[in-house]
Amino acid sequence: MDSSWTMWLSCMWVAWFMLVSAEFQRFEHPVKADGSLSFLVIGDWGRKGAYNQSHVALQMGKVGEELGIDFVISTGDNFYEEGLASPYDPAFSHSFTDIYTASSLQKQWYSVLGNHDYRGDVLAQLSPILRRIDSRWLCLRSFLVDTDIAEFFFIDTTPFVDQYFRDPKHQKFDWRGVIPRKKYLSRILKDLRGALKESVAKWRIVIGHHPIKSIGHHGPTKELITHLLPILEANSVDIYINGHDHCLEHFSSITSSLQFFTSGGGSKAWKGDFDYLDGGEEMKFYYDGQGFMSVVLTPTNAKIGFHDVLGRVQHSLDLSKQTYNAYTAM
Repeated sequence: MDSSWTMWLSCMWVAWFMLVSAEFQRFEHPVKADGSLSFLVIGDWGRKGAYNQSHVALQMGKVGEELGIDFVISTGDNFYEEGLASPYDPAFSHSFTDIYTASSLQKQWYSVLGNHDYRGDVLAQLSPILRRIDSRWLCLRSFLVDTDIAEFFFIDTTPFVDQYFRDPKHQKFDWRGVIPRKKYLSRILKDLRGALKESVAKWRIVIGHHPIKSIGHHGPTKELITHLLPILEANSVDIYINGHDHCLEHFSSITSSLQFFTSGGGSKAWKGDFDYLDGGEEMKFYYDGQGFMSVVLTPTNAKIGFHDVLGRVQHSLDLSKQTYNAYTAM
């Protein structure tokens, strides 16, 4: 390989690395002709079909067809146990392309990274090579999807967790693009504040991997309570969605209209594994099994369903933009 070709490849690599390291790229996604939007949310799924991943995918296909979904959101931990080894890792096809085969799921997938994804080649999931392998795939660190009636703010929450840096134990993380950490986190929070202040969307929805409210195995993430939650509350965010805990959950804030949803039941679930089943007044629903979420949005209403591995609705609610903290459980 001659020196000019080597230099060109090096320049392209640097340019792409800077792109995937930047925050809040904006993507546009149209709503339906009637002004509505529908989507599914799945997290903690990539196990090559095992631990009921294939069964959950089957039900997602059925619900997706019924709702005519516009896209799918993944809340991270996309490939177990240690992310992808490279953009050409066959685990991508075995855990994604070969599993989510229903026609209704052949839509854009918007994904964030989870802590297990950082334990592999972190740049692999961000690589444009994966989009050439399967055009549905879009995974970036932090980005924004504008759908007119709603803006979705995808946040890279893994670098917020102190334990991964101070006491990782046997785990090894690929922190390329994150170090220096303090500067990286400051940039995320600054960009989020700016994007939220500029937002004129009816709904403001933030997606991350780690929970703010949870009674699952991992529980709430103290770093997000300190650094992220005040920004969400100060900027009238409606919904925060996460994975990480392998369960389905709903918490409703008693001080604002903010709702917290966990959708981390894409494959292996922690049946019966929780600290204690007492989330206080804010806890509205907890299900310790596999499943996913469905959401239908209009400018004034959000219909949310939590579906189990058989597709049955375990919990549903209607949210309204017209009243403060409107909540109706059915």
